[in-house]
Parts: sequence; C-alpha cells; structure tokens
Amino acid sequence: MRQTFQVETRPTITEFLLREQRRVPAATGTFTAVVNNVRLACKRIAHVIGQGALSGAGGTAGSQNVQGETQMQLDVLADEIFVRTNEWSGTLAGLVSEEREEPIQIPEEHPRGRYLLVFDPLDGSSNVDVNVSVGSIFSVLRCPDGVTEPRARDFLQPGTRQVAAGYAIYGPTTMLVLTLGRGTHGFTLDRNMGEFILTHPDMTIPASTREFAINASNERFWEPPVRRYVAECIQGKSGTRGADFNMRWIASMVAEVHRILVRGGLFMYPRDTKDPAKPGRLRLMYEANPMSMLVEQAGGAASTGRGRILEVEPTSLHQRVPVILGSREEVARIESYHHDHDAGISPPSAPPLFGERSLFTKA
Repeated sequence: MRQTFQVETRPTITEFLLREQRRVPAATGTFTAVVNNVRLACKRIAHVIGQGALSGAGGTAGSQNVQGETQMQLDVLADEIFVRTNEWSGTLAGLVSEEREEPIQIPEEHPRGRYLLVFDPLDGSSNVDVNVSVGSIFSVLRCPDGVTEPRARDFLQPGTRQVAAGYAIYGPTTMLVLTLGRGTHGFTLDRNMGEFILTHPDMTIPASTREFAINASNERFWEPPVRRYVAECIQGKSGTRGADFNMRWIASMVAEVHRILVRGGLFMYPRDTKDPAKPGRLRLMYEANPMSMLVEQAGGAASTGRGRILEVEPTSLHQRVPVILGSREEVARIESYHHDHDAGISPPSAPPLFGERSLFTKA
C-alpha cells in the first residue's frame, strides 16, 4: 500500500494576495501588483540595511529633506529604491515621499495606473548606526477619476480612503505587516527562499495594557491631559490606576507600533508646545494614517487626542498631527482627559506629582 504524506506550508505573501484578489470578482490584479512592487522595494532596502557598515551607506548625506531634517545616506538610498521599484510598473499614477517636497511624477516612458503610493522610505533612520530596528511605511490610495498627472491636492484624502497600508521592519528578522482593510497580517522574510511568508495572521491588539511608549524628555512641553495620564501611570499601584506600568521608547515609530501589534501597548507622540508652529510631530499622510489603519484593523484605536486620526481631512502633503494609538481602552481614557481639559473640568484629585513638579524629578 502506497504511503501518502501531507505537507503543510504557510502561504507566501503572493499566495495571500492572490487569495484576497479572488474574493473580489471584478479584480484585475492591478492592486495585487501594487503591493507586490512595494514588497520588492522593501526586500531591496532590507538587503542594504542588513549589510550595515559594509554597504558604505552609513552616516549623514550632507543634506536636508523637505522637513528640514538631516538626511542619512540610507534615507536617500531607500527613497530612490522605492521610487525606481514602483514607478515603471504601470500600476501607479504618482507617488509622494517624506523626503521630497512635491509629488513624484511617473516618467513619460512608463504607463500610468489607478493608484497613488505614499511612503516614508526609512523611518527611524537615525537608529541605523546603532543597529536598532528601523522600517519603511506605506499607504495606497485610489487616484481620482480622470486624473493622469496627479498634483498635491489629489493625494489629500483622509485615512478612511486608504485601500491598503503597511510597513516593513528591518530588525533581527525582516517583516512586512499589511492590511487590505480585512485584518492586519504579518509576513516574515525567509532569506533562503527570498520570499515573505505569512507568520502572523490576524494580529490583534489587546483592549487594555500596562505598557506605554512616550518620549519622556518632552514632559515639560506636554498638554495637561497627557501629563495627567503619564503621572497616573508613573504612580503605579499606589496611584489612581492601582497598577504598575512599564514605559518604553525606541525613537522608531515602526518598532514601537510593531511591539504593540505583537503584544499590546500604547504609543504617544502627542501635541506639545516645544514648537508652537507644529500641531504634532508625525506626518499624517505617510506615518499616522497607515499606522492608524493597521492598528484599527487589529482591534486597536488611533486618535489625535481629540478625534479619530483616519477622519482628519489633510490640508498639505507634509501635515503633522498628534498621534496616540494602541490598546483602545487606554486611547479612550486619554481622549476623555482631553475632553475634560477642553471643557474646563478638573481631575477628581490631582496626583501629587501633577502640575507643580516634574514627573521624573523630585521638587
């Protein structure tokens, strides 16, 4: 009698995308091609990042991006990889990068497609030289009907209109985390196969958490609702929350969000007064919106403190917003603190460290 064997294999990202495509009878495969090209760009960037100092692309580039931030050589290289990998395919009508002031037009020799790609080519690039995880963030939008050469206004769509969003994280392993609007899924790069494999299907963020991430060095610039929340967490079991909290800060949004998607938590880069001209630090279009879509699709919440991030109507390509995202119960708590503050409602009993002295030093 002939013996048979059953071999179980995890789907590749290509198989996953094709399965999702078959759920839509009218699908043409164009959208699948968009995501596949992004996947290829991330693999190419992962290869360069993985070489470290051996790549010869370390250190600063001696230039600034449109944000006025010093560019690392890898910022410039990752931006170029994203553009060159995606512009030729005929699936895109245009692209926008964190590193460039204006939309990137598709060269005349290439056909135009129906989609717009918005991306941060290398988030957390200042961490590369110290070998801390960095990543790439992207968002896919539909190009308005009849537009073949999109301008800035054509990209200014609220996050609710994203058709896909994701990030790649370049760490001990390279992962691509993706949502098409039906859950959030993680794929790990198998370096032997050269392909992303589905390893984290249907990622879910717990509703509550005892872990938060914030840059504590900005404490003196925070608004009172954020100071109130962090003060309560710092007090631990002896405070109003009656529980101990852990605080984290990596200075790489991709790494922070990835931790939250894997094990829960809260990430905050709130509005502050450090630079009154900036209502927030993170960019709406290619940081806050894609990450918010991923978090919401995993059961979490994402807010400016005063409303849902995905409902913010963008007014410029490089618009900044406050970002508070992660476990939905904690996001809701912080929103309620903002509501109370704006309504002039004082906390029931101000924590001993609240208001008069620093959260992290004794008076």
